[in-house]
Amino acid sequence: MAGAVEERPFGPQTSVFKIGGKIFALSALDADGPLQLSLKIDPPLGEDLRASYACVRPGYHLNKKHWVTIEVGGDVPDELIEGLVEDSYDLVKPRPRRGRAGPA
Repeated sequence: MAGAVEERPFGPQTSVFKIGGKIFALSALDADGPLQLSLKIDPPLGEDLRASYACVRPGYHLNKKHWVTIEVGGDVPDELIEGLVEDSYDLVKPRPRRGRAGPA
């Protein structure tokens, strides 16, 4: 994704994906067991996803209102996960600032 970077500030096992210095996704890519992905999300959508899918839980070690953790390969379709990653990226990416008109 344009401008996104991967960092490992929490140690070598956890990949943190950022845009504009803000986290939009986390995953322990090298962990044993099923791949889990934590994403920032609009709170109402997070509630709906947790109610609809067994593999969606409140964000692990994150703000439970604004983050979900998804077990990849479970009951959430891959296409939906891809869309949620894009949504998370869009939620945190820097917005262009409106310029103020200077002196003429």
